[in-house]
Amino acid sequence: MGGGIYLIQDDDRLVEMKEQAYDSEDRLQELLEKYPDLMAGNQIDKGTSRRWLVIVRDMAIPLEEEGNGRWSQDRLFLDQDAIPTLVEVKRSSDSRIRREIIGQMLDYAANAVIYWPIESIVVQFEANCRDQGRDPEQVFEEFLGADADEEKFWQKVKTNLQAGKVRLVFIADEIPAEMQRVVEFLNEQMDPSEVVAVEIKQYVSEEGLKTLVPRIIGQTAEAQHKKSSATRERRRWDEQSFFEEFGLRQGREEAKIARKLHAWVKTQEPLLSVQWGTGDTYGGFAAKVKQKSGSELFTVDISGQLEISSSVYASQRPFNYQEKWQQLRTRLSSIGLSLPADSHERRLPSLRLSTLQDEEAFNALLETFEWVVGEIEDSENW
Repeated sequence: MGGGIYLIQDDDRLVEMKEQAYDSEDRLQELLEKYPDLMAGNQIDKGTSRRWLVIVRDMAIPLEEEGNGRWSQDRLFLDQDAIPTLVEVKRSSDSRIRREIIGQMLDYAANAVIYWPIESIVVQFEANCRDQGRDPEQVFEEFLGADADEEKFWQKVKTNLQAGKVRLVFIADEIPAEMQRVVEFLNEQMDPSEVVAVEIKQYVSEEGLKTLVPRIIGQTAEAQHKKSSATRERRRWDEQSFFEEFGLRQGREEAKIARKLHAWVKTQEPLLSVQWGTGDTYGGFAAKVKQKSGSELFTVDISGQLEISSSVYASQRPFNYQEKWQQLRTRLSSIGLSLPADSHERRLPSLRLSTLQDEEAFNALLETFEWVVGEIEDSENW
C-alpha cells in the first residue's frame, strides 16, 4: 500500500487516512453504481467534464446480428456526447487484470460496434431505470436537460457505435505498471476509440472516515494530441472530405454507391437538398426535405449505413395518415427497411450500402424513394 492522505478537521486536528484495499470486487462495483462520477469524467476531458448516463450492469454482447449474447460487459455508460463507454471492473489482486481482461475488453468492443443493436441499448436503459423505481424519461431529462432531443441522442449513439467511436475504461483499486503501458499504447494507436484506466484508491481513518481518490491513466501527451487533431479534422463534413474518408474506411465500391445516392439527391432539387452533418451527429450527409418540417428522407453516414427514422416519417405528410403509412411500410420493406406497424413506435431502420452493389437492388431503392418524394410533393396540393 502507498502513503496516506490527511484531512484537516474543523478543530484544526489533522486526521491521517491510510490506503485500504476493498473487501471485494463487488464492493468496488457497488460504489461505481452508486457514484458514477468516480469514473473521473473531469480528468478524461478537462475541457468539458464527462457526465455519465447509466445504461446497465452486465450487458450481453452477441457474436452475430440478432444473436444471443455470448459475453457480458461489466457496465455500459453513455456520456453527454452519446459515446458508448464500456467498463470493466477488477481488483488489482485479480491475476487476470493484465492480459486476459484487456483481450476480453477488445473482444467486447469489436463485437459491440458491429452487433449491438441500438434498440437493445434503449430497452436495457429503460429496464434499468424501472428496476430502480425511476421514470426513464425523467432520468434522461435530468441527464441532458428538458430541451434535449432524445431520439437524436439515441441516433448519435448508433452512429458512434457504427463508426467505432467508443471509450474503453478499465477500473481497479490499483493499475499495475504493465497494464498501464498497454493502456497507454492502445490509447495512442486506437482512433477514434479511446482507451483509459481509472485507479480508484480507498483511504480510511481510524475513526471510520472514508475517501475515494480516482486517477486517470493512459492519456499521454501523444495520445491527447493525436485525438484532438483527429477530432478537428473530422468535426464537420463536406463533399470532398466525406467521400475521401469514406473511400478509405469502406472501400471504393461502397464509395461509388454513396456518391450515386448523393448525386440522386441533387437531381431531386428543389424538393430535396443535401445537408452535411458533423462527426458528432450524423457523420455524413442527409437528404433533407425542403418543407417547413425540414424532415429527412434518409441519411448516409461514414460507417457505410443508410438510415431512416420512423418518427420523422410518421410526422411527415402524407405518411401521418394510417393508409399512407401502411403503403410506406410495404414499399420500404421491399428494399430491406422495416418500419413498425404502429407509427408511434420509434425505430431507426438501416441497411449497409454494400447490399446495394447489385444494380437491381440499387434501382429498387431509388424507385422507392422517388415514390416517397412524389407522395410528399403531391401532399402539398391537398
